[in-house]
This record gives sequence, C-alpha cells and structure tokens, in this order.
Amino acid sequence: MATLSQYLFVVGALLLLFAFVLSVGYTTLLAVGRRATAAVTAGVPRLAAAGPGQAAPVLTAAPTPLQGAATAGALAYGLTWAAFLALAGSLLARAMVVERGPWGNMYEFSIAFAVGIIGGYLFLARRYPIRSIGFLPLGVALFLAGYAATLPAAIEPLVPALDNPPLLTVHVAMAMIAYGVLAVSFAAAVGYLAQGEEDRFAWLPSHDVLDAVAYRSVVIGFPIFATMIILGSYWASIAWGRYWGWDPKETSALVTWLIYALYLHARSQPSWRGRPAALVLVIGFGAVLFTYFGNLFFSGLHSYSGL
Repeated sequence: MATLSQYLFVVGALLLLFAFVLSVGYTTLLAVGRRATAAVTAGVPRLAAAGPGQAAPVLTAAPTPLQGAATAGALAYGLTWAAFLALAGSLLARAMVVERGPWGNMYEFSIAFAVGIIGGYLFLARRYPIRSIGFLPLGVALFLAGYAATLPAAIEPLVPALDNPPLLTVHVAMAMIAYGVLAVSFAAAVGYLAQGEEDRFAWLPSHDVLDAVAYRSVVIGFPIFATMIILGSYWASIAWGRYWGWDPKETSALVTWLIYALYLHARSQPSWRGRPAALVLVIGFGAVLFTYFGNLFFSGLHSYSGL
C-alpha cells in the first residue's frame, strides 16, 4: 500500500500539472476569443451564391479561439477530477498503512492541503461559472504537491504530541477542508479585484458571481476553521496540559480566524463591500499560508514537521 500511495501521488501530481497548464490555456484562449471580435466573426459561415443547376455550397466555419477554449476547459476540468481522485487515493492508501489520518508530517499535510483545495474548487465550480479562474486554486495546489515531492515520504512513528489518532484525523481533516475552501475564496477575491464592479473583462466571471463565490467559500470554511481551533484547544489540554499557550501556530490560526470574521462583518457594511472586502480575503489567505508554513520558521510546540 505504501508503494501504491507513492505511485498515486506521482500520477496525481502529473495530472494536476497538466490540468493547470490546460486551465491557463483555457483562460488565455477565452480572453483572446472574447476580446478579438474579428477572430470570432471569422468563424461565421460565409454564403456563396449557387448558379443555375448547382448545389448549394456546404457551410463551413473556421476554428475560433472560443472553440479551442471550450476544448481546453473540458480537458482541464476532467484532468482536475482525475488529479483529485489520484491524490485522494494516495492519502487513502497511506491511511490504510498507518491506520490513522494520513497527515502526521509536512509531506502528508501538503498532499492533504492540495486535495482540500482541489476538492473545494470542484465543489464550487459545479454551481458557479468559475473555470476561468480555476488556474489560481490549481496553481496553489500544484505548488503544494511540488513542495510535498521535495519532502521525505518515509512513514515514521508519530511524535508524542500527535499520538492521538482520532483527534489527529478529525482536527487536521477540518483544517485541510477549511484551508481548501478558503483558497477558492482567495481566487475569487483576486478575480474580483481584476474585474472590478464595472466588469472590465468579458472572459472573467461577473463581479457579482465572484463576490458570491468568495462569500459562499468563507461561509463554508469559517465555521469549520473555528471548530478546528476549538478542537485543537481541547487536544492541547490533553497533550500539553493547557488549552491555550500562545504558541506561534495557535496565535497565527487565531489571527487568521479574526481576519475572516472581519471579512464577514465588512461584507455586511455597504462601505466595505466590494474591493475592500476582497482585499481582506487576499490578506486572509496570506495568513492561512503563514499559519500553515509558520512552524517551519518559528519554534514552538507545533514544530513537528518531520523535516
């Protein structure tokens, strides 16, 4: 199973790479097609008059960037699903070996984070037309998969602080789900900042759609993130004898939670809706990444990356 897990990870990472490239291609072709009206109208069939006794000409249409975009988009979406299933399968196979949630070190965390992002994107893309910004969450997931590929993949015993399989499984699973969905809110916020309220680009989702995606992502991720912090506090009381100790990771997680709480409040205020709220989301995801990678740079009770 350990070998199968490694194989599925490599396959999933390659599929994710192809999905990202095709997603960039889809967005590029969509932008070219929407902006180049002449290129689109070049694909309109041209009629030629038929002479007496002649058959009417066969109508043909030249390929357009929009047709290429549709093909690239469909392939990117399909490969994204394939990458998600392969990476999730890698985690499942590893879980069968270790008999717990497969996130006991940064190698496992990073794969799980990537799976959370891809899953969050696929979930929201089924309801909202956001494939033209799909390269953003896929790019973050690809970075995490690439980072995981540089880390030791050997299965090691859990450090004492993590040696609580039920809490490890639930606590970290909630973190990965929350992080993944919040990554989609980041992508939507970046799209909103580029699009503006005047909808500058026809190839991007409208600012209303982007705002709705960002809000829905936070509405899903925020309570999961909050529950994760509460559960982590309970776990800390078991592992270290106190509920809260202002450990760097605990503190950064709290700051991240407060940023997203600020977003939810700001979005309800007319003066903060739109661009200011989107900027808060960009800062918020920066805090998510700091929370995730911070223990590599700051010593604390959460410094158990396995590196």
